[in-house]
Amino acid sequence: MFKRILIANRGEIALRIIRCCREMDVETVIVYSTADKDSLAVMAADKAVCIGPAKAAESYLNQDAIIETAILTGCEAVHPGYGFLSENAAFARKCEENNLIFIGPSADIISSMGDKQSARQLMIECGVPVVPGSDGLVATAEEAAHIAERIGYPVLIKASAGGGGKGMRKAFSREDIENAFETAKSEAKAAFGNDDMYIEKLIINPRHIEIQILADKYGNTIYLGERDCSIQRNNQKLLEEAPSAKLCKDQRTVMGETAVRAAKAAGYYSAGTVEFVMNEQGDYYFIEMNTRIQVEHPVTEQVTGIDLIREQIRIAAGMKLNITQEDTCVNGHAIECRINAATPGVIKFLHFPDGYGVRVESHLFEGYEVSPFYDSMIAKIIVTGSSRLEAVRRLRRALEELIIEGVKTNREFMHLLTYHKDFIRGNYNTGFWEKNHTEIEKWLKEGITVTVSYTHLRAHETGRNL
Repeated sequence: MFKRILIANRGEIALRIIRCCREMDVETVIVYSTADKDSLAVMAADKAVCIGPAKAAESYLNQDAIIETAILTGCEAVHPGYGFLSENAAFARKCEENNLIFIGPSADIISSMGDKQSARQLMIECGVPVVPGSDGLVATAEEAAHIAERIGYPVLIKASAGGGGKGMRKAFSREDIENAFETAKSEAKAAFGNDDMYIEKLIINPRHIEIQILADKYGNTIYLGERDCSIQRNNQKLLEEAPSAKLCKDQRTVMGETAVRAAKAAGYYSAGTVEFVMNEQGDYYFIEMNTRIQVEHPVTEQVTGIDLIREQIRIAAGMKLNITQEDTCVNGHAIECRINAATPGVIKFLHFPDGYGVRVESHLFEGYEVSPFYDSMIAKIIVTGSSRLEAVRRLRRALEELIIEGVKTNREFMHLLTYHKDFIRGNYNTGFWEKNHTEIEKWLKEGITVTVSYTHLRAHETGRNL
């Protein structure tokens, strides 16, 4: 096992990794920007090194500074978390060249799976179903129009190097193609430095189902059930749950075995996620593989009892999986709700929910300044219940207890979402937000919102955080 790991990330995921390392008796070094000098992760790590100003390009994306810090502080490995450099093949290769273990798959695997078109071709070769689309990269809007006519509208124009909803546009007719193609191409160039594009048939309002896998360096690969990530806004996930409310046992098994086949075809090792879209008829199609830990990994941990960060570190250290497919089982139901800040600001008062079946992952504390430089997610509320309905009710209670003052958040919106009839019944897909957000926002305007008033009042009366 490693003696010391460098964490090339910030916020709640950096804290999550630090806590896991402490339990494993592994020392941690964290790099940080000037904006994060007073952050919880900086306080919690064994050593912290400032590597640049607030802008991510000059700090968390500064590959040379991160590598140099890892070497100078005697680290043996680098954990990239998610986002930033977590799926950057060039960074993984630099780690390899400097005798540092990148906690994730190899640079070659990241490169092959990060290129959406090459990943798609690999899946076709190993018999994994993919969405009908272009046979290769698409160079011009005119070529895109010809392909769209062949596979039929609507289509989805996607960046080969894309992720997080960037470099992606829908086209519903010939008139949409040119603007959609050029806009997606420009966005991809700005976001990823790569404007290679391809086209897929657009599956209208599918469910977004992802399969969590673990694979070691010795060919052992298992799947840990699925997560339903269909509630999204502009391709950004808002809420995830495990297991999916709409998959039957046979579908779950088939999709899990398909994910394992996909991972083995790529020679994959580490924690990873194989993502699918599923139509109303239950047909599923591969869309991409995420070669990193994901934001929503806690819901899988809650229903399987497996610490994914720990397993990820063990695999990177060259250890074999000590879990077989027969050992894995899903117990109960877990839901994760992302709390996002709508504005920067200083946290003036903070009260996190607690109690049976509630887990909170956050880097917030009173007096912390939410920066405008980074992702807007400031907390994750994860609940577990013996059934889905119990988990939904627990999530409502947890969101009612949550108090964050100083910045505007989506707490009230997410709380009301849990009362929507389609959510309660599990009858939702990726079109849920577009279809229902106006109705939920109307509820907000009408003042239909709940906070546990006694918690709020008592906390202010005593002048301290409960």
